[in-house]
Amino acid sequence: MIRVENMTHHYGDKISLNEISFSIAEGEKVVLLGCNGSGKSTLLKILDGLITPRAGQVFYQGQPITSLHLKQGAMRRIFRKEVALLFQNPDVMLFNPTVYDEIAFGPRQLGWSNIDERVSHWADLLGLSAYLERPPFTLSGGEKQKLALAALLAVEPRLLLLDEPAAALDPRSTGWLVDFLAGLRVTLLTTTHNLSLAPELGARALVLGEDHRLIYDGPIKNFLGHLDLLVAANLAHTHRHHHGEFEHRHWHTHDWQ
Repeated sequence: MIRVENMTHHYGDKISLNEISFSIAEGEKVVLLGCNGSGKSTLLKILDGLITPRAGQVFYQGQPITSLHLKQGAMRRIFRKEVALLFQNPDVMLFNPTVYDEIAFGPRQLGWSNIDERVSHWADLLGLSAYLERPPFTLSGGEKQKLALAALLAVEPRLLLLDEPAAALDPRSTGWLVDFLAGLRVTLLTTTHNLSLAPELGARALVLGEDHRLIYDGPIKNFLGHLDLLVAANLAHTHRHHHGEFEHRHWHTHDWQ
């Protein structure tokens, strides 16, 4: 479904992704790992066609994703319907006057019928039915995240790119999200810092190192059991521990959002 070939990106003189290559098959659920600043969010934006890489190529269903191709009406319509990106901060995605209008926006743009049914379906699945007449800005952070996700799912995407989707969720809501995503029949690429949560979001890991290169592509459980790779990705750290008069150091994995 997605193929990336020797893709490199810079912000000014600062490199953000360095010669990245991988592919994702339809139906896969993949987790994208890496420390802050490794390029995870940039990679998702490139896959969503929001940023053009400095070098290399990105393909969706065998078609190159470039600014030129996305200006073509048919390609733009297909791509924007089938590929959806959930930003880490839902506030940047919400702009309609009510929760109902937020979920209905995409289907309306596509000229679909049965808008009420579509809104009701996704609002019910994501626990938003009681808020349909409320302005989105009055919702909690977790509710906004669910609303942004509902608005994306309302257009029935085939590839869903999720940037830290559990960042604003409490433990109960995080458990709900894991179960919900597992039941979705879409291709998923999800970023997270939470290494305990990562295996619940996919069986395969793509890992970006601090040099912005892809340093691992394989089973996530193998990666989590490989201390050298965790250290190389800056996803493990060491610090002092005191036990009475004794002091020692040992490695810890990063396990926060």
